[in-house]
Amino acid sequence: MTPQARAAKSAEIMMAQDPASRELGMQIIDIAPGAASMTMRVTPKMLNGHQTCHGGYIFTLADSAFAFACNSYNRMTVAQQNQITYIAPAKVDELLTATATETAMAGRSGVYDVMVSAEDGRTIATMRGLSRTIKGQLFPEEGDIT
Repeated sequence: MTPQARAAKSAEIMMAQDPASRELGMQIIDIAPGAASMTMRVTPKMLNGHQTCHGGYIFTLADSAFAFACNSYNRMTVAQQNQITYIAPAKVDELLTATATETAMAGRSGVYDVMVSAEDGRTIATMRGLSRTIKGQLFPEEGDIT
């Protein structure tokens, strides 16, 4: 299996098992080994008291892109730590895109940077995620000993 095929199959399986991302209308627009881009449209139910997108929803989008990127190798991987910085508000009906990119990998630990942007190119937030690979795979691969 090629690395790209492994990333695509991992994303397909994860999305099928991820009701949170699906219920928020997130869609994967790009997946590759160590990278993922996802979109989410801001709905009226996502607004806070300032009538801008609640930071929790922005974080959820960034965290989902991070999760798909770090699980793209078909190794069960979880978040160890995340830090988000909000740059600009997102408004109702805007389509947000979170792009996660692996910046370092050593043993079972990974570092990923996530950029959340609006359709007009504004940076909405940046997030750094630290991952930890645990035991298991999303799917068995040919040649695996089980």
